[in-house]
Amino acid sequence: MAGRLEGKTAIVIGGSRGIGAAVVEVFVREGARAILADVNTALGEAVAARFPDCAEFVQADISSRADMQRLAATTAERHGRIDILAQVAGIYPNHLIEDIPEAEWDQVMAVNLKGPFLAIQACFPIMKRQRYGRIVLTGSITGPLVSWPEHAHYSASKAGLEGLARCAAIEGAAHRITVNVVEPGNVDTENVRATVGDEHMQQMVDAAPLKRLAEPEEVGEAIAFLASDQAGYITGRTLVLDGGQTLPEAKL
Repeated sequence: MAGRLEGKTAIVIGGSRGIGAAVVEVFVREGARAILADVNTALGEAVAARFPDCAEFVQADISSRADMQRLAATTAERHGRIDILAQVAGIYPNHLIEDIPEAEWDQVMAVNLKGPFLAIQACFPIMKRQRYGRIVLTGSITGPLVSWPEHAHYSASKAGLEGLARCAAIEGAAHRITVNVVEPGNVDTENVRATVGDEHMQQMVDAAPLKRLAEPEEVGEAIAFLASDQAGYITGRTLVLDGGQTLPEAKL
């Protein structure tokens, strides 16, 4: 359904590349004005420049309370409201449990779990005043459903998003605010390809019954659905997009 976000003002945190850039593209195509927030100014401005009439860039770090408060205030001042908050920003360094530095653990939690909390905290008062809001957090099958060596901090942070979303959904319900989580499996992004290499990419393809990885735009479409009025009776839930990766009992 084209135009399902027509006239909406949407914040997309982590929108400079990969899934986040795809979310911006889908949101704009569906009629929203996208406020793209990211720490990477060059990449963020490049994405926003692709949609000069419908997107703008704001430099902001999701792990900073001051930045999230400024992002929400700036968006409300410029556009009068915040209809949608889409959190996509996340990091995933790899270390075995005994090798994870405390500072790295803290950084992963700050970006992947505290950051979404800070973003919700900043947008909630505005959404409550306008008695409307759609919040979509980007989780992962890693943590809530499965895990992998060297991903203890990432797994813990993504599992925590489900608890955050459920509580926020309860607190927001009386104000017509919904809060949901999209949990992708493996997604074919430039960053993933650069990080894991061709051999591991093929292994990830083989692990999915559909025998392919998700395209970033497919995740963007799922987020757009949960951000739309068509999903107005869905809250506190998770939507898994994994090509059936978590279905088999065993790898035979």
